[in-house]
Amino acid sequence: MPGRRQPPEPSFVELFTPKLVTVLREGYRLADFRSDAVAGLTVAIVALPLSMAIAIASGAGPERGLYTAIIGGFLISLLGGSRFQIGGPAGAFIVLVAATVDRHGIDGLLLATLLAGFLLLALGFLRLGTYVKFIPYPVTVGFTAGIAVIIFASQIKELLGLTLPGREPGEIVEKLHVLGGAIDTINPAAIAVAAGTIAIIAGLKRFRPSWPGLLIAVVAASAAAALLGLPVETVGTRFGGIPRSLPVPELPPISWDKVQAVLPDAIAFALLGAIESLLSAVVADGMTGRRHRSNCELVAQGAANIGSALFGGICATGTIARTATNVRAGARGPVAGILHAVFLLLFMLVAAPLASFIPLAALAAVLAIVAWNMAEKHEFAVLLRASRGDALVLLATFLLTVFRDLTEGIVVGFALGAVLFIHRMAEATGIEAEAPLVAEDEADGTTAQRTRYDPDLATNPEVVVYRITGALFFGAASTVGSVLDRIADQRRAFVVDLSAVPFLDSTAANTLAGAARKAAHRDVRFFITGASAGVRRTLIAHGVTAPGVEYRPTIADAVAEATAA
Repeated sequence: MPGRRQPPEPSFVELFTPKLVTVLREGYRLADFRSDAVAGLTVAIVALPLSMAIAIASGAGPERGLYTAIIGGFLISLLGGSRFQIGGPAGAFIVLVAATVDRHGIDGLLLATLLAGFLLLALGFLRLGTYVKFIPYPVTVGFTAGIAVIIFASQIKELLGLTLPGREPGEIVEKLHVLGGAIDTINPAAIAVAAGTIAIIAGLKRFRPSWPGLLIAVVAASAAAALLGLPVETVGTRFGGIPRSLPVPELPPISWDKVQAVLPDAIAFALLGAIESLLSAVVADGMTGRRHRSNCELVAQGAANIGSALFGGICATGTIARTATNVRAGARGPVAGILHAVFLLLFMLVAAPLASFIPLAALAAVLAIVAWNMAEKHEFAVLLRASRGDALVLLATFLLTVFRDLTEGIVVGFALGAVLFIHRMAEATGIEAEAPLVAEDEADGTTAQRTRYDPDLATNPEVVVYRITGALFFGAASTVGSVLDRIADQRRAFVVDLSAVPFLDSTAANTLAGAARKAAHRDVRFFITGASAGVRRTLIAHGVTAPGVEYRPTIADAVAEATAA
């Protein structure tokens, strides 16, 4: 607003101070530690089978998933810019990691992870984390759904207990062809274990959602397989179990030729790690009303990947499901994430031999559940209906991710999103002839033509009015979202005026939906005023509807209703 003094630019130290320090400065009590300990244990119970399953699906041993969760998870919580982020191996990396292992071996994977860590450090210290938020919403939904399909396809062999004559192909069409050719080797015992695991997880989620369904299901499947002597592969029969301690840290073999060979994989790891971790931090912000620091978070992700590589782990990143579990379990700050890593380490030290009894079909069932939850089915359907442009970006990203390459899917999706924005902007400029890009000076006109100034619009301390001018698209949505977060706190009502917005895209609609959810969480009434018919249709298509949002014709109408309540 004119005349308002801008806050001073934060210093380098302030920008990269971990949230752990911030939480401790605020005053950390014994009650907070107890809450964090309970949350950390809850997340560790979820992360234990998941970390091993992701590592196995990635072509590495189960112990490497635990190394990643322990070292990477510890460093992400210790140094990160989010209060609630839980780090570790992520399902989104399965495709990339498996391809890297296939091309360069485990040593190549460790070197790529190490290089990705340094790239993430550079992204953070150069303050490029902000630009990751510019990725359009249909692109994130498309590549997440694509990854979910690939993860499920990678688990069909274990779910059915198939025996293949050779290696399982990585490319999905060839993979399905090979799996179809081995259909006569189905193992009924493996199917029973997988089906039982899925049934227990789904049943507990429905009837006992507070119970650790993943761990209970895996323990039950392991006990059944061992006691009944079922002919199924286990962690012990394929990998010989897991070690009872962390390895001594060491650098992977490094040569200039090897660096050049794995650099494309490292770039892909860094790109996906940045996107995944910042998306996870945004989810935590939406659940808690807090705000993370993007660049500090990327620095922590970089340190975590360097640490994971030194200890023989795979790529580490912020994980959406485990972070959400952490928030729901009552975490107060990063100590919960640190304790989650400590609890996993204690499991390795004390109970590692028990992991040998875990059937691979049970871990495959866990990943099948993860894939089902990852595929944002509702959001996918909404975007398909929202507009032809959003549907094109979504489907292009999804299909390229599944059938070509994840990085290619993101790049093409982003490019299509930019072209779509240019097209929409040209349409808006042609239609809205009376609304130029820069408003010119106008005469005041006669007294009869003017509306009398209402000081309540600016001076009422319990009502905040925020007017957005111009096209609201993916490039501006993150900035607007951060502003909405800052000014909608501790008020009776919040009014967002869109009368000067010619159009908005799905990313912006999703941003406003998130702001409305936060307002409802704080018992703040959320009004949208002046929205044109087209803008309103887009918002409603993305769930920006009553009772969370109230639409009014003008700012004055919304303010009058808010102050009268």
